Amino acid sequence: MIMFIKWMLVILVGCKANHNLRYVRWRPCACMSCSHVSFPTLFGASQTSKMSALKRKRGGKGPGRNTKKVKLLENGTKPETTEMGQNKEITVPAPVSMGKWKNKERVLVFSSRGINFRTRHLMQDLRTMMPHTKADTKMDRKDKLFVINEVCEIKNCNKCIFFEAKKKQDLYMWVANVPHGPSAKFLVQNIHTLAELKMTGNCLKGSRPLLSFDPQFDKEPHYALLKELFIQIFSTPQYHPRSQPFVDHVFTFTITDNRIWFRNYQIIEEDASMVEIGPRFVLNLIKIFQGSFGGPTLYENPFFESPNMHRRLIRMSTASKLKEKQMIKDLQKLKKTDNKEEVSRDVTDDVFVTPADDKPVHVELEAPTVKVMKKNKHKVFKRQRKQKR
Repeated sequence: MIMFIKWMLVILVGCKANHNLRYVRWRPCACMSCSHVSFPTLFGASQTSKMSALKRKRGGKGPGRNTKKVKLLENGTKPETTEMGQNKEITVPAPVSMGKWKNKERVLVFSSRGINFRTRHLMQDLRTMMPHTKADTKMDRKDKLFVINEVCEIKNCNKCIFFEAKKKQDLYMWVANVPHGPSAKFLVQNIHTLAELKMTGNCLKGSRPLLSFDPQFDKEPHYALLKELFIQIFSTPQYHPRSQPFVDHVFTFTITDNRIWFRNYQIIEEDASMVEIGPRFVLNLIKIFQGSFGGPTLYENPFFESPNMHRRLIRMSTASKLKEKQMIKDLQKLKKTDNKEEVSRDVTDDVFVTPADDKPVHVELEAPTVKVMKKNKHKVFKRQRKQKR
């Protein structure tokens, strides 16, 4: 604060002493760590102006010193340039394309907070494939979608691809024409990025793609609207500064199972043989709106099933299986605990009974005589038999 007051006093004193002083320049000290400020001598401002004028007179660099003077002959005419002099001149060839960049389509590609790594890589792949895109920071979940129109206006973009994440597992993609519409909302499924696929195809970065559409896009009006929207978003404008003047890959949009399948192929040869590059994903259409990120509904997909309903049906199917198992166990317990009927006589007792005569029972009152076993003295022992052999 004291330094600032001193500085103001010096300026006021200098202005009173020298009325020709217009401004005072200050510069920091040579050591960037301290906060000292060095001031020039105020009363020597006129001297510096005189020195600069003297330098210009002595041959210092002025506004016209770099220009070469034209040598004139005695008659006052310019010398003619010879063929040797003309050959030494360096000529810069004209650019390959003399066209102008007229189609100023700019696409803003960004997302909301809460996306996973796969969605982030998919966004990066789309930005690398389309050189006419711009990026922005993630939008807060609490903000409404109409804010995107203002973001696009700030970024000078007239098309937008916005990825909206919900519950950290569902991904929705908005494709919109800003600010007047229309816009379409899709559920993105089966995402495979460039780093994940490891395909053999490859293409030049920034090259212009061909767009291939399924014939079904021309049969129904809502698909025709989506086709025009995809053409304006995914096609690279001609003569774009960041694009390359080559066509070496194809974007295909195929309709199967009421979904739009996106693929990216490389054109290998002129016979239209292709190899997939990636990424790949499936778009399940939900609604088409008249405005940008809202407005009256133009079309609603009757075949769409929300992921919440899909998960609910899976849980219900697993729960029904568990209920069936539990019912079977309960029935088995009931069978075991039921009261059994008491049977007085078994019917199968007389199956093996055969008729026979009754024999008298003989009871022995005396013990039987024990027979005495006599040994054979002439029997040869086993040891002696082996010796004879």
